[in-house]
Amino acid sequence: MTDGAALPVPWLTVTERLPLFPLSSALFPGLVLPLNVFEERYRALVHDLLELPDSGPRRFAVVAIKNGQEVAPTGQDGRDSGAAAGLGDDPLAALYAFGCVADAAGISHRGEEGFELVATGVTRFRLLSVDASGPYLTAEIEELPEETGTGAGALVPEVTRAFRAYQKKLAGSRERTLSAQELPDDATVLSYLVAAAMIVETPAKQQLLEATDSAARLTEELRLLRRETAVIDKLPSLPAVDLVQQAICAN
Repeated sequence: MTDGAALPVPWLTVTERLPLFPLSSALFPGLVLPLNVFEERYRALVHDLLELPDSGPRRFAVVAIKNGQEVAPTGQDGRDSGAAAGLGDDPLAALYAFGCVADAAGISHRGEEGFELVATGVTRFRLLSVDASGPYLTAEIEELPEETGTGAGALVPEVTRAFRAYQKKLAGSRERTLSAQELPDDATVLSYLVAAAMIVETPAKQQLLEATDSAARLTEELRLLRRETAVIDKLPSLPAVDLVQQAICAN
């Protein structure tokens, strides 16, 4: 036994290997994700999901692309160049280190056009490794616990007010009746809905996904909402946007 030093407990770290679907943006728990699947590698992924029992989850990992492209370049024969196409020689380095597990609740086959897939974000994960040896990428992941954090409850009304002000600025003169749109009072659910609905660049969304707890996420969202609302004040009028409906929350 060492003199007071904490030793790692490897059996407490639970990892899982899942099919990996890189996207150009971050997915959040509770968010509904529609996908049109047409590339050969992702068709193979969906075929394998369909082999799983209807009664159980059909889980895959979604992670945002940091360096690379979502749609693979094609070769002279019209086929893509492999599981890691578009992500370079080191797909792990091309992806962000945190993502979200998705559950494919609905899959429709569209013949030669591929598949339409509707999935829901389930839980966040840390990306540990990527395997490009198969027909599509797979990832070893470690699921992350949901922590509320200190002061999250007190931040809920502040973020709700700031989000409504942000909505109003985006909607402009064609503003809808925002009071009719119920926002969740659960700190974690609200933090993910706002994160998904805000129109900000991918690095900012990724930072929200990676927040250590709901309180930290809400704190950063409050800062971003105030910043973006101030920016919109200085822009020409924008078309009405129903952000809550765009960020459908399953909770």
